[in-house]
Amino acid sequence: MVGGALQGVRAYSRAPLSAATYAIMPPVKSDDARSAALLAWPEDPARLDAGAAKELRRPFRSRATPPSLPVRIAQALAVKRGRLGWEASIVEPLMRARRAALGAAANGRPRVLIRVDEFPHARGFDSSGPFGTDRFRRFHAVLADAGVPYLLAISPRVSRDYLDPRVVESRGLDDAEVEQLLELRRDGVVFGLHGCDHRSRYTSPRRRSEFCGLSQDAAERRIDGARKVFDDLGLETPVFVPPFNRFDTSQYALLAKRFEVVCGGPESVRLLGFGATPEWRGESVYLPSYPPLYGTAAEAMAGIERMTELEAALWAPVTLHWGWEAKDDFDGLRRFCARLDGRAANWPEFLAAAGSSRAAG
Repeated sequence: MVGGALQGVRAYSRAPLSAATYAIMPPVKSDDARSAALLAWPEDPARLDAGAAKELRRPFRSRATPPSLPVRIAQALAVKRGRLGWEASIVEPLMRARRAALGAAANGRPRVLIRVDEFPHARGFDSSGPFGTDRFRRFHAVLADAGVPYLLAISPRVSRDYLDPRVVESRGLDDAEVEQLLELRRDGVVFGLHGCDHRSRYTSPRRRSEFCGLSQDAAERRIDGARKVFDDLGLETPVFVPPFNRFDTSQYALLAKRFEVVCGGPESVRLLGFGATPEWRGESVYLPSYPPLYGTAAEAMAGIERMTELEAALWAPVTLHWGWEAKDDFDGLRRFCARLDGRAANWPEFLAAAGSSRAAG
């Protein structure tokens, strides 16, 4: 079995919280303090003086969560046009806060969190085809043989045509896919729920989403039903990875009740806004991934190298798509793994840090 270097990595999850359902992502008084604690990790902000603690909270203060719709639209346009970017808008403000609070101890290497979309592949209805289990196994072997930990976004059903809302046919996991998932668990892979069947409810590429437009009850049933499939297999899913990186703003609260971490991407900006990552929003950590860390392995490595030059000791959420990496028979992925040089963090470490920061403030 591949992946000996990943053995023994433990996954974390929690049962749904019993607190009353929140309105549309209402502000939680301690969100900024929790986010500051996650930014300072592994330093304990409680040991810092008041001035240092204030500096750590600065990047997360004085803004609505989420911003108003006009602001979100403006942010999405600014991202598209390059006026809001990873380095200037996220890395630099977060590192200014760390350095103001921690001094020289703030510097270091980035802590790279690798998320992989998705298994089974959305185009894998024919599991013996080019996006089937055999090809995914080759992808996993590259990461596992290099000892690189990652989170895999998984779905319990596969649509016949995931981009056509009129095609409702889907299938459940086949035996080979179940066997592969169980092997991944033994190899230490952490899992994130990637919806139910990854089928878009809309034809427009700008609106593609499995969840947008669903009622709260329908969204809950879809999420809980999908999660039960994996619970019955003994596969924990402490993280939510939205198909197409889209869900309604009003659905965040029900996700935050169920998952330790809610992921996002460039498409999420119009729905949730553009902000620091990771950051606490309500009862969960919101962890969007943005270019250049959202892209091919080569693009992500360029971003990681730049963070290393800046001595930016931050959580660096990378999103890879194994289907994209298959285009060159995983050669780019192999180069990515060879150059990581120990900068990859494991997800249990991040989930533990998030759990520790929950008590802050």
